Amino acid sequence: MAEAAAPRSPLAGLGKALAEMRADGVTIAEGPARTRLNLRLDQKDVEALTAAGAVLGGSLPRTPNTAATTVNGTALLWLGPDEWLVTGSAEAGAQLEDTLRARLDGRHHALTDVSAMYATIALSGPLAREVLMKGCRLDLHPRAFAPGACVQTSLAKANVILHQTDDAPSYEITVRNSFSVYLATWLLDAMAEHRPA
Repeated sequence: MAEAAAPRSPLAGLGKALAEMRADGVTIAEGPARTRLNLRLDQKDVEALTAAGAVLGGSLPRTPNTAATTVNGTALLWLGPDEWLVTGSAEAGAQLEDTLRARLDGRHHALTDVSAMYATIALSGPLAREVLMKGCRLDLHPRAFAPGACVQTSLAKANVILHQTDDAPSYEITVRNSFSVYLATWLLDAMAEHRPA
């Protein structure tokens, strides 16, 4: 029996362009492969929220458009009043899903592995915010969007989940695979004016 081929990144064809992009004040890279679980729970079900938090290593954010990172590096992104995106290492995926599903058994919930649907683009540096503002209508000023903020929005007409991870600022842009090459190419073009002379 032949072994299944390892999944190929939708951004593999842009690997050289991403690696060779040199711009002052902003860097771009493909984010690492991740497990992504879409979790739906009733916010009023305190026992379910507590059980999920125990498995994940931290409480699910309850404030709109915020994210939390647990001690084991799992990111918990608020997507809606009863919806979160849980992202962790690719290696932890099946075990995390199985453990979470077992702990929530008998409780009203939905848990879906959406790992294969998305790619992540990492954008970082003092000018990263300026690059994003070329295609995003959100107010990304630090007073309005700071580390720990996440939002579902449109960037260059592509639907994304934008998560600011630190003060650099650094952003993780989660985008559907089918739009990832388009968006990465758009970001490369938006960064072009910052190339060294």
